[in-house]
Amino acid sequence: MSTAQPDGQVTAPTAATRGSAAPAQGVAQSSHPEPAYVPPRPAEPRGYLFLSQGMKRGRFLVWLRRTHAWMGLWGAALGLLFGTSGILLNHRSEMKIPLAAQHETHHTLTPPIGSLESPEALEAWLRERFKLPHAKSRIQKKPGGPVPWGGGQVLQPENWRVTLIAPNVSINAEYWRGDAETRIEQKEANAWATLANFHKGSGMSNVWILLTDTLAGGLLVLAITGTLLWSRLHGPRLLAASLIGTTLTASVVLILTTLSLS
Repeated sequence: MSTAQPDGQVTAPTAATRGSAAPAQGVAQSSHPEPAYVPPRPAEPRGYLFLSQGMKRGRFLVWLRRTHAWMGLWGAALGLLFGTSGILLNHRSEMKIPLAAQHETHHTLTPPIGSLESPEALEAWLRERFKLPHAKSRIQKKPGGPVPWGGGQVLQPENWRVTLIAPNVSINAEYWRGDAETRIEQKEANAWATLANFHKGSGMSNVWILLTDTLAGGLLVLAITGTLLWSRLHGPRLLAASLIGTTLTASVVLILTTLSLS
Protein backbone atom coordinates (compact mmCIF):
# COMPACT_ATOMS: atom_id res chain seq x y z
CA MET A 1 0.00 0.00 0.00
CA SER A 2 1.13 3.65 -0.49
CA THR A 3 2.39 5.81 2.37
CA ALA A 4 2.00 9.54 2.70
CA GLN A 5 5.12 11.67 3.30
CA PRO A 6 5.07 14.87 5.35
CA ASP A 7 5.30 17.01 2.20
CA GLY A 8 2.17 15.33 0.74
CA GLN A 9 3.96 12.95 -1.65
CA VAL A 10 2.75 9.39 -1.93
CA THR A 11 5.29 6.59 -2.18
CA ALA A 12 4.64 3.10 -3.61
CA PRO A 13 4.77 0.13 -1.28
CA THR A 14 8.10 -1.63 -1.09
CA ALA A 15 8.70 -5.40 -1.39
CA ALA A 16 9.37 -5.66 2.34
CA THR A 17 6.08 -3.95 3.08
CA ARG A 18 4.21 -6.30 0.75
CA GLY A 19 5.96 -9.36 2.25
CA SER A 20 5.07 -8.39 5.79
CA ALA A 21 1.46 -7.71 4.90
CA ALA A 22 0.85 -11.06 3.22
CA PRO A 23 1.41 -13.23 6.29
CA ALA A 24 -0.78 -10.95 8.33
CA GLN A 25 -3.56 -11.41 5.81
CA GLY A 26 -3.04 -15.20 5.86
CA VAL A 27 -3.23 -15.24 9.64
CA ALA A 28 -6.41 -13.25 9.51
CA GLN A 29 -7.94 -15.72 7.07
CA SER A 30 -6.89 -18.85 9.04
CA SER A 31 -8.21 -17.53 12.33
CA HIS A 32 -11.70 -18.71 11.33
CA PRO A 33 -11.29 -22.34 10.02
CA GLU A 34 -14.24 -24.22 8.69
CA PRO A 35 -15.72 -26.66 11.25
CA ALA A 36 -14.73 -30.33 10.67
CA TYR A 37 -17.46 -32.79 9.73
CA VAL A 38 -18.48 -34.96 12.64
CA PRO A 39 -20.56 -38.04 11.69
CA PRO A 40 -23.67 -38.55 13.78
CA ARG A 41 -23.34 -41.06 16.61
CA PRO A 42 -25.49 -44.19 16.38
CA ALA A 43 -28.45 -44.33 18.65
CA GLU A 44 -27.71 -45.96 21.99
CA PRO A 45 -29.73 -49.02 23.02
CA ARG A 46 -32.60 -48.18 25.27
CA GLY A 47 -31.52 -50.13 28.32
CA TYR A 48 -31.64 -53.83 29.14
CA LEU A 49 -34.64 -55.32 27.40
CA PHE A 50 -35.30 -58.21 29.78
CA LEU A 51 -34.65 -56.50 33.12
CA SER A 52 -37.14 -54.73 35.29
CA GLN A 53 -36.50 -51.18 36.42
CA GLY A 54 -35.36 -52.37 39.83
CA MET A 55 -32.76 -54.68 38.29
CA LYS A 56 -31.23 -51.97 36.13
CA ARG A 57 -29.42 -50.49 39.11
CA GLY A 58 -25.66 -50.43 39.24
CA ARG A 59 -25.15 -53.08 41.92
CA PHE A 60 -27.19 -55.75 40.14
CA LEU A 61 -25.57 -55.00 36.78
CA VAL A 62 -22.09 -55.31 38.28
CA TRP A 63 -23.06 -58.65 39.82
CA LEU A 64 -24.51 -59.78 36.49
CA ARG A 65 -21.36 -58.98 34.53
CA ARG A 66 -19.04 -60.53 37.12
CA THR A 67 -21.12 -63.70 37.32
CA HIS A 68 -21.07 -64.08 33.55
CA ALA A 69 -17.31 -63.47 33.38
CA TRP A 70 -16.34 -65.85 36.20
CA MET A 71 -18.65 -68.60 35.00
CA GLY A 72 -17.11 -68.32 31.56
CA LEU A 73 -13.61 -68.56 33.01
CA TRP A 74 -14.57 -71.56 35.15
CA GLY A 75 -15.95 -73.49 32.21
CA ALA A 76 -13.34 -72.47 29.63
CA ALA A 77 -11.05 -75.51 29.91
CA LEU A 78 -13.81 -78.07 30.42
CA GLY A 79 -15.84 -76.35 27.72
CA LEU A 80 -13.10 -77.04 25.17
CA LEU A 81 -12.96 -80.69 26.23
CA PHE A 82 -16.71 -81.24 26.21
CA GLY A 83 -17.21 -79.22 23.05
CA THR A 84 -14.72 -81.33 21.10
CA SER A 85 -15.95 -84.64 22.50
CA GLY A 86 -19.56 -83.55 22.02
CA ILE A 87 -18.98 -83.14 18.28
CA LEU A 88 -17.48 -86.65 18.13
CA LEU A 89 -20.40 -88.16 20.04
CA ASN A 90 -22.93 -86.31 17.93
CA HIS A 91 -21.46 -87.98 14.83
CA ARG A 92 -20.86 -91.45 16.24
CA SER A 93 -23.68 -93.11 14.27
CA GLU A 94 -24.70 -90.66 11.53
CA MET A 95 -22.27 -88.62 9.40
CA LYS A 96 -19.44 -90.40 11.20
CA ILE A 97 -16.15 -88.69 11.95
CA PRO A 98 -13.52 -91.47 11.74
CA LEU A 99 -11.35 -90.34 14.64
CA ALA A 100 -12.39 -92.31 17.72
CA ALA A 101 -11.42 -95.98 17.55
CA GLN A 102 -10.83 -98.97 19.81
CA HIS A 103 -8.39 -101.83 19.36
CA GLU A 104 -9.95 -105.11 20.48
CA THR A 105 -8.00 -108.23 21.45
CA HIS A 106 -9.07 -111.65 22.76
CA HIS A 107 -6.95 -114.01 24.81
CA THR A 108 -7.17 -116.64 27.52
CA LEU A 109 -5.58 -116.43 30.96
CA THR A 110 -5.12 -118.94 33.75
CA PRO A 111 -5.81 -117.18 37.06
CA PRO A 112 -4.43 -118.44 40.36
CA ILE A 113 -6.60 -120.99 42.14
CA GLY A 114 -7.37 -118.55 44.94
CA SER A 115 -8.84 -115.98 42.54
CA LEU A 116 -11.42 -118.50 41.31
CA GLU A 117 -13.15 -118.88 44.65
CA SER A 118 -15.59 -116.00 44.02
CA PRO A 119 -16.34 -113.29 41.43
CA GLU A 120 -14.95 -110.67 43.82
CA ALA A 121 -11.65 -112.56 44.09
CA LEU A 122 -11.46 -112.79 40.30
CA GLU A 123 -12.13 -109.06 40.04
CA ALA A 124 -9.31 -108.27 42.48
CA TRP A 125 -6.90 -110.44 40.48
CA LEU A 126 -7.90 -108.76 37.20
CA ARG A 127 -7.29 -105.31 38.71
CA GLU A 128 -3.80 -106.35 39.74
CA ARG A 129 -3.09 -108.20 36.49
CA PHE A 130 -4.02 -105.27 34.22
CA LYS A 131 -2.94 -102.51 36.63
CA LEU A 132 -6.39 -100.91 36.91
CA PRO A 133 -6.77 -100.24 40.65
CA HIS A 134 -9.27 -97.38 40.19
CA ALA A 135 -11.33 -98.76 37.31
CA LYS A 136 -15.08 -99.05 37.64
CA SER A 137 -16.28 -102.64 37.90
CA ARG A 138 -19.41 -104.60 37.18
CA ILE A 139 -19.99 -108.21 38.22
CA GLN A 140 -22.65 -110.49 36.78
CA LYS A 141 -23.23 -113.90 38.31
CA LYS A 142 -25.52 -116.40 36.62
CA PRO A 143 -26.33 -119.47 38.68
CA GLY A 144 -25.88 -122.90 37.19
CA GLY A 145 -28.67 -125.30 36.41
CA PRO A 146 -30.24 -127.47 33.73
CA VAL A 147 -30.62 -125.94 30.27
CA PRO A 148 -32.16 -127.41 27.11
CA TRP A 149 -29.64 -128.98 24.74
CA GLY A 150 -30.25 -131.16 21.67
CA GLY A 151 -33.72 -132.30 22.67
CA GLY A 152 -32.67 -132.94 26.25
CA GLN A 153 -31.14 -131.11 29.16
CA VAL A 154 -27.61 -130.60 30.37
CA LEU A 155 -26.32 -129.16 33.61
CA GLN A 156 -24.72 -125.80 32.94
CA PRO A 157 -22.15 -124.58 35.49
CA GLU A 158 -22.23 -121.23 37.18
CA ASN A 159 -21.12 -118.33 34.96
CA TRP A 160 -19.27 -115.18 36.03
CA ARG A 161 -18.75 -112.01 34.03
CA VAL A 162 -16.43 -109.35 35.39
CA THR A 163 -16.02 -105.99 33.65
CA LEU A 164 -13.41 -103.34 34.45
CA ILE A 165 -13.91 -99.95 32.80
CA ALA A 166 -11.42 -97.09 32.55
CA PRO A 167 -11.52 -94.15 30.11
CA ASN A 168 -8.75 -95.62 27.94
CA VAL A 169 -9.27 -99.36 28.37
CA SER A 170 -11.94 -101.91 29.27
CA ILE A 171 -11.58 -105.55 30.34
CA ASN A 172 -14.35 -108.14 30.03
CA ALA A 173 -13.66 -111.50 31.64
CA GLU A 174 -15.90 -114.56 31.40
CA TYR A 175 -15.43 -117.61 33.60
CA TRP A 176 -17.34 -120.89 33.90
CA ARG A 177 -17.19 -122.48 37.32
CA GLY A 178 -14.91 -125.49 37.26
CA ASP A 179 -12.70 -124.31 34.39
CA ALA A 180 -9.07 -123.40 34.88
CA GLU A 181 -9.03 -120.62 32.28
CA THR A 182 -10.75 -117.28 31.86
CA ARG A 183 -11.55 -115.72 28.50
CA ILE A 184 -10.55 -112.07 28.28
CA GLU A 185 -11.78 -109.39 25.89
CA GLN A 186 -9.66 -106.22 26.03
CA LYS A 187 -10.51 -102.93 24.30
CA GLU A 188 -7.96 -100.13 24.15
CA ALA A 189 -9.20 -96.68 23.12
CA ASN A 190 -7.17 -94.15 21.19
CA ALA A 191 -6.91 -90.52 22.29
CA TRP A 192 -10.17 -89.44 20.60
CA ALA A 193 -12.14 -92.35 22.02
CA THR A 194 -10.68 -91.64 25.45
CA LEU A 195 -11.82 -88.03 25.11
CA ALA A 196 -15.33 -89.22 24.30
CA ASN A 197 -15.27 -91.50 27.35
CA PHE A 198 -14.39 -88.50 29.50
CA HIS A 199 -17.48 -86.80 28.12
CA LYS A 200 -19.69 -89.81 28.94
CA GLY A 201 -18.08 -90.32 32.34
CA SER A 202 -17.23 -93.89 31.36
CA GLY A 203 -14.92 -95.34 34.00
CA MET A 204 -14.65 -92.00 35.82
CA SER A 205 -15.08 -91.44 39.54
CA ASN A 206 -17.98 -89.73 41.29
CA VAL A 207 -15.79 -86.67 41.82
CA TRP A 208 -15.50 -86.25 38.04
CA ILE A 209 -19.26 -86.61 37.66
CA LEU A 210 -19.87 -83.89 40.25
CA LEU A 211 -17.27 -81.68 38.56
CA THR A 212 -19.04 -81.98 35.23
CA ASP A 213 -22.32 -81.19 37.00
CA THR A 214 -20.85 -77.83 37.96
CA LEU A 215 -20.00 -77.23 34.30
CA ALA A 216 -23.58 -78.02 33.29
CA GLY A 217 -24.85 -75.62 35.95
CA GLY A 218 -22.40 -72.99 34.75
CA LEU A 219 -23.73 -73.31 31.20
CA LEU A 220 -27.25 -72.67 32.49
CA VAL A 221 -26.07 -69.55 34.31
CA LEU A 222 -24.15 -68.38 31.23
CA ALA A 223 -27.24 -68.83 29.09
CA ILE A 224 -29.33 -66.66 31.41
CA THR A 225 -26.75 -63.95 32.09
CA GLY A 226 -25.66 -63.91 28.44
CA THR A 227 -29.23 -63.28 27.32
CA LEU A 228 -29.62 -60.43 29.79
CA LEU A 229 -26.32 -58.84 28.76
CA TRP A 230 -27.06 -59.32 25.06
CA SER A 231 -30.20 -57.24 25.42
CA ARG A 232 -28.04 -54.21 26.25
CA LEU A 233 -25.48 -54.63 23.50
CA HIS A 234 -27.54 -55.58 20.47
CA GLY A 235 -30.80 -55.18 18.58
CA PRO A 236 -34.43 -54.72 19.53
CA ARG A 237 -36.87 -57.00 21.29
CA LEU A 238 -38.37 -58.24 18.05
CA LEU A 239 -35.02 -59.55 16.83
CA ALA A 240 -34.36 -61.30 20.14
CA ALA A 241 -37.81 -62.89 20.19
CA SER A 242 -37.41 -64.01 16.57
CA LEU A 243 -34.02 -65.62 17.24
CA ILE A 244 -35.19 -67.48 20.35
CA GLY A 245 -38.48 -68.48 18.74
CA THR A 246 -36.79 -69.82 15.62
CA THR A 247 -34.35 -71.93 17.63
CA LEU A 248 -37.05 -73.38 19.88
CA THR A 249 -39.43 -74.03 17.00
CA ALA A 250 -36.77 -75.83 14.95
CA SER A 251 -35.81 -77.96 17.96
CA VAL A 252 -39.40 -78.93 18.76
CA VAL A 253 -40.18 -79.76 15.12
CA LEU A 254 -37.09 -81.97 14.80
CA ILE A 255 -37.84 -83.76 18.08
CA LEU A 256 -41.49 -84.41 17.18
CA THR A 257 -40.54 -85.55 13.69
CA THR A 258 -37.99 -88.01 15.09
CA LEU A 259 -40.46 -89.37 17.65
CA SER A 260 -43.14 -89.85 15.00
CA LEU A 261 -40.73 -91.81 12.80
CA SER A 262 -39.55 -94.13 15.56
